[in-house]
Amino acid sequence: MKRQNVSTGTKWEAIAGYSRAVRSGTWVAVSGTTASDENSKVVGLGDPYAQAKYILAKIERALTAADASLSDVIRTRIYVVRAEDWEAAARAHGEVFGTIRPANTLVVVKALVEPEMLVEIEADAIISR
Repeated sequence: MKRQNVSTGTKWEAIAGYSRAVRSGTWVAVSGTTASDENSKVVGLGDPYAQAKYILAKIERALTAADASLSDVIRTRIYVVRAEDWEAAARAHGEVFGTIRPANTLVVVKALVEPEMLVEIEADAIISR
């Protein structure tokens, strides 16, 4: 099976030695994704909904680069730093995946890499076309 690495060029990918997404055959794994832009600046400061929406758009771009789409996503995992942010992150997820309805897990974690990061999301997809 051919392997395809997808990179967005953020400093985190170079530092930690990972890809934003990896496609192997029809399977695409999207790494834990935060609301950091191409300059590694956090988008949506203090707003878990805005961060989740930004993250999901970033995940969609990674899927597209791997010739996949949101409709191919079968599983997502959402990590929030503050328990009270679960609803905002879940609402953003629901707006994007409402009719797709992948399996999902939402977990409260102690912290993410940067204190401004409130949400992290990862996704797995199987290309069905």
